[in-house]
Amino acid sequence: MNDIERKEVKEAIDAADNALTHLGNARAYLNSAGNWGILDVLGGNTITWLFKHGKMSKAEREIDEAKRALERLNRELKDVKGCSSIHIDEFLTIADVFLDGFIVDLWVQSKISDAKKQCDEAIRQVESIRSRLLSIR
Repeated sequence: MNDIERKEVKEAIDAADNALTHLGNARAYLNSAGNWGILDVLGGNTITWLFKHGKMSKAEREIDEAKRALERLNRELKDVKGCSSIHIDEFLTIADVFLDGFIVDLWVQSKISDAKKQCDEAIRQVESIRSRLLSIR
């Protein structure tokens, strides 16, 4: 492998690391939002709701950053011989819901759970690509 190829692989690994950071942060915020959401379903109050939605907002920001990082990773992967781009379904946008009530709380919990599953799958895919990149380096 020549210097240019090594540089391209390093750039792809750096992009994967950046994506993993944002995906991990999003997953942690979603987990916290889910925990607050359980309290909300069980009869939480305004404070519970505010904490839940604060965590959801932070998760959404991290998901947006992860999307940009994944786009960069795809661009970097095009420069690495033998690597294909990553195919990850569009991430759920976590809508801020200003309604309250048991049914709405359950619906929000379901959306948080879906987003956590999507983060987990994206993390798995990026880790797999990162491992392949490390093996060709």
